[in-house]
Amino acid sequence: MSTAETGRRTETVDTEAGPARITWLPAENAKNARLVLAVSHGAGGGIETRDLRALAAALPAHGVTVALVEQPWRVAGRKLAPAPKTLDTGWRGLWPALTAAGLPVVAGGRSAGARVACRTAAELGAHAVLALSFPLHPPGKPEKSRKDELLGCAVPTLVVQGGNDPFGRPAEFPPGEYEITEVPHGDHGFAVPKKSGLTEDQAMEILTAAVIEWLSTLV
Repeated sequence: MSTAETGRRTETVDTEAGPARITWLPAENAKNARLVLAVSHGAGGGIETRDLRALAAALPAHGVTVALVEQPWRVAGRKLAPAPKTLDTGWRGLWPALTAAGLPVVAGGRSAGARVACRTAAELGAHAVLALSFPLHPPGKPEKSRKDELLGCAVPTLVVQGGNDPFGRPAEFPPGEYEITEVPHGDHGFAVPKKSGLTEDQAMEILTAAVIEWLSTLV
């Protein structure tokens, strides 16, 4: 068991949208911790997704404390996410707990969680944004673009996107002040087909390596 897993703890935080929960996986050497990466889930799942689990396992060894955030609707056991405004309210309510250690906080999330991080980054003073599987548009509806949310971050931003994500393939993303890394053949959940020749572990290594390298440039 890693040092991060040994030090794993949960914290419940009251927000205007209801109680939210943070699962903390501390940097392996607390004295050398340099960042907090706070990442939330999407609208259809929780913090058990392969990408969030991979980041939680890999980053503490690199001086990054990972905070896995569960929005109030998930903590309450509901199956459907509320409106974006309510998601933003929950995230804002968590922010003081995320910054309590005095470290720079990178706001992140996957899918709907990435949208929340982008929409609130500037007002909350996020150090940067990590957008996993950013839903650039609903599947099959590229005209309903959410590019303004991404382009409005106003802080350093990394998008990690599956090559076959129906919510927006990397080639569909507009020019802007952000970086983008592709996980080849990955779908919206970064699953890769067997015929691709890429295993799930290899896909997650691409993702975590890109995030580790990017985070190293922030401080």
